[in-house]
Amino acid sequence: MDHPAQSDGFVRGLSEAIGGPIGEHAAGHDKPQSQWGGRFWTATRIVIALTCLTLALHWVQKSPCRDGAWADHIQYTRFCYTDVLALYYAEGLNEGKVPYRDHPVEYPVLTGYFMGALGLPVHALGESRPELNQALWFYDANALVLGALAVATVCAILAVRRRRPWDAAMFALSPALFVTATVNWDFLAIGLAAFGMYAWAKRHPLIAGVLLGLAGAAKMWPLFILGPLLVLGLRTQRLRHALVATAAALVTLVAVNLPAAIPYRENWDRFFELNTERPIDWGTLWYIGRYLDGKWNSGAPGDSGPFQWLSNHVSTLNYLSYTLFGLSCLAIAALALFAPRKPRLAALAFLVVASFLIFSKVWSQQYVLWLLPLAVLARPRWGAFLAWQIAEVLYFVSFYGELLGASGRQVFPEGVFVLASTLRLVTVAVLCGLIVRDILRPEQDAVRKTYEDDPDGGVFDRAMDAPWLVRWRGRTALPDGALPTEPPPPAPEPAKV
Repeated sequence: MDHPAQSDGFVRGLSEAIGGPIGEHAAGHDKPQSQWGGRFWTATRIVIALTCLTLALHWVQKSPCRDGAWADHIQYTRFCYTDVLALYYAEGLNEGKVPYRDHPVEYPVLTGYFMGALGLPVHALGESRPELNQALWFYDANALVLGALAVATVCAILAVRRRRPWDAAMFALSPALFVTATVNWDFLAIGLAAFGMYAWAKRHPLIAGVLLGLAGAAKMWPLFILGPLLVLGLRTQRLRHALVATAAALVTLVAVNLPAAIPYRENWDRFFELNTERPIDWGTLWYIGRYLDGKWNSGAPGDSGPFQWLSNHVSTLNYLSYTLFGLSCLAIAALALFAPRKPRLAALAFLVVASFLIFSKVWSQQYVLWLLPLAVLARPRWGAFLAWQIAEVLYFVSFYGELLGASGRQVFPEGVFVLASTLRLVTVAVLCGLIVRDILRPEQDAVRKTYEDDPDGGVFDRAMDAPWLVRWRGRTALPDGALPTEPPPPAPEPAKV
């Protein structure tokens, strides 16, 4: 089992404050968890307990807003705003309206179903008991289910990384998890995507596809994971498995959408209309560029910079954003096909989702949760991870300051928020760069220092390159799990008499 105090330079440095890394002769140092003398607090249980603690602290942090009495901008001054409560009223759930049938919903269908499944019973209970605070009950019900999905996500990480259980502590102790866990319903998609990746790791492509399709019906981003599956399938001649998963995901996605799309087409289409018409949102690359344009241009006709012009031409902005994301996907595909060694699935998935966020015109505060489990699986190194998390917390705090400013209570200049947005963008880009470096120099991959190849890869794990790729390179195929620069293994020593 991996010990971060020995394998991770950042953790090793921190461990000096309590006496340094664990010694080689410490009791149980090289024993698996099942042989640790029956101790209850194994690494797995500690990580799960830490996740529960972080979620409990998150609930406390959001508690000033639970009752829905948001007077004097308390939702901003206490950093406790959540879409869960705001949309209970905005989507008509407090009036008993059924999502899509009675009211258009701005989210994909599974999220809408989820909102109705929890909101309508709370409304019905409130009708029979007028003294009941429906907002509080609705938030607590959502917090309980979303928290369970977050715990299930960390369990999925632990299940595919049994030799590296402490990697999941990055998720459990994440500051972003603490501040954004229930800002929206993102953990519905995250939990289903984590189960899908677990099913793929266990070589069940059909189940993996169904779960990824359900995740994509909650938020669209989990469907991006299908791209790396197809590219790695092409590289390893395991394309049939990837196609099964992709077909299952698409069929599931269509099947979940049809009950709302056919009878309530106009209300169902609200999600797509909103994303098409939505202008530049706060904290994005385009927002930063528009702010910088404003330093030299007034924004008036004939005196606007490129980002200001894009802000006034949303359709062009959409095409540009999609084009840049598409080019990024092509670059990631080329990297996956022609890297010295087959990249790991989680690394490619992180790069695709991160590229989408970097070039998207919308990057809400809770979208950090999309990257969180992928970052743990892609690059379990604490140093750059914590730098990214600190940047996310700074963005979270400055975001609420910007909300107060928009509400008429100026807290700091807009440049502070732009700086925090830039730090978030830069730290995510740095993580992408480090992951690309690990792909091009696989001997630096922390996961491959513990596992032979890719513990999350399922049928890709220890699969050899396809003959066409070997011929293209003009060299013989490498043995399973061998690095291009590895020397041949030494001959075994003769037995001693």
